[in-house]
Amino acid sequence: MYKGTNASAGIGIGKAVIVEEAELHIKRESVTDTAAEIERFRRALEKTIQDTEMLAADLATRVGEKEAEIMQGHMMLLMDPMLTGEIESAVTGEALCSEYAVEQVCSTYADMFSSMDDELMQQRATDMRDIKARIQKVLLGVESVDISALPAGSILVAKDLTPSMTAGINPANVAGIVTELGGKTSHSAILARALEIPAVVAVTNFVGNVKDGDTIIMDGSGGVVYVNPEQEIVNEYTAKRDKFLKEKKDLEQYIGKPTVTKDGVHVELVANIGRPGDVEKVLQYDGEGVGLFRTEFLFMDRMAMPTEDEQFEAYKKVAEALKGKPVIIRTLDIGGDKELPYMGLKKDENPFLGYRAIRLCLDRKEDIYKPQLRALLRASAFGNIKIMVPLVTCIEELRRVKALVEELKDELDEKGIAYNKDIEVGIMMETAAATMLADVFAKEAAFFSIGTNDLTQYTMSVDRGNDKVSYLYSTFNPAVLRSIKRIIACGREAGIMVGMCGEAASDPMMIPLLLAFGLNEFSMSASALLYSRKVITNYSIEELQAVADKAMSFDTAKEVEEYMREFVG
Repeated sequence: MYKGTNASAGIGIGKAVIVEEAELHIKRESVTDTAAEIERFRRALEKTIQDTEMLAADLATRVGEKEAEIMQGHMMLLMDPMLTGEIESAVTGEALCSEYAVEQVCSTYADMFSSMDDELMQQRATDMRDIKARIQKVLLGVESVDISALPAGSILVAKDLTPSMTAGINPANVAGIVTELGGKTSHSAILARALEIPAVVAVTNFVGNVKDGDTIIMDGSGGVVYVNPEQEIVNEYTAKRDKFLKEKKDLEQYIGKPTVTKDGVHVELVANIGRPGDVEKVLQYDGEGVGLFRTEFLFMDRMAMPTEDEQFEAYKKVAEALKGKPVIIRTLDIGGDKELPYMGLKKDENPFLGYRAIRLCLDRKEDIYKPQLRALLRASAFGNIKIMVPLVTCIEELRRVKALVEELKDELDEKGIAYNKDIEVGIMMETAAATMLADVFAKEAAFFSIGTNDLTQYTMSVDRGNDKVSYLYSTFNPAVLRSIKRIIACGREAGIMVGMCGEAASDPMMIPLLLAFGLNEFSMSASALLYSRKVITNYSIEELQAVADKAMSFDTAKEVEEYMREFVG
């Protein structure tokens, strides 16, 4: 028996597959044409950024926004002008080849982070080494190990798993993960938990004592691993695994059941998606619709803008699959942390407060926004599509979008093209301005959807990717809770639907508060739907009013969280 750190709950029984990354031999070599070498580095950097964007997009739709932020953090490192500037300076100043310049600069930062007595900084060191190796592989033409297509029942064994490797795992084929390095709070462990794959990390001297095909039993809850165990151990852990899986399977009893509280209040339980193919998981977990279709992912996996017809087919596919259930589609939300090279956007000094989302779309309505809105209108003939506008801060923006929609309706009428004449146009509520103007917006928006990730960021004036201020980033902060409560109250008073598509919608500690506030719709990753339905059906909204009143009486996020944790148990 081997002992390690329990990193992700569950029992894994299967055959060992040892994963070893190719060893990179980086030599200090001089170059004569530094301009060409800089261009070579930039091409490799761009490819690494694009691959990371795809991993982040995939994680966001398969698992959730919170987990995708790990890979978005990698993108922030890759796009950090200080880091890339130092690499380019090493190339030009010392005539170094790109591979060695990357090695020199990234290793310096990684060593600096590792030396800090702080878990977050040490994790940042792992992230830095991950992106270093990925850039170097692109430069050298070395393929990364593809662990997305392992045989079913594989127990993945490795010295360490980088976050990017873990993000590419197909949980249908991987029964467990065992590594010699890593910790409970490492990004790989966080991703393993999100993917619901049992994991044991920090198992010393393990890889050298295991062969491909060995039978492995690992307990991600107890932190123990067995190699080729006796039958008695196999029987014991098979029973434990069956019990664990039964509890998980018990959630299936909530398939086909309405999402109704104990006192008879029905709420909509819907899912967030990023690609048409994601709708299969929504149906699998009995989602009542789509609360957020992130259309930027249609734009990200390519080198040119999608055509109107390509967008139309994507929206139509989701609408038809959901057979009349609501499909809320968010118009393009790029800028900030999402950059598309083919759009020729200049880099903003402060992208999160700059030229992005609806600001960009209204400015570039001819080549970007009108084709998207037209595609949405055409697709609305095939299902219950609703249009959602992101990052709205003033009523003029909503009015301009609605005017554009009416203009495009006239165009379609002239051509005899069908669409839903009563299509709804609503807005994302994710800024302090939107919160304060919620009563004004409620008179003209067909619905609200609260994006708690950005609402928290903008309300607290905190970059959620910045480790130094991340302690301020909490949806349980009284300022954020008051914002959410106000938005819901204004929407309910005006008689419009109010939903939430941010991370908090599936948080078991937040759900009681949202029910008490009067939220109509909860939108989340598909895998969270059945558990959230179970949670919702256990409560009476009438009884939750006192809980919400008590929670709102506290002055700090910590007090609210402690109270809600105790209440939820």
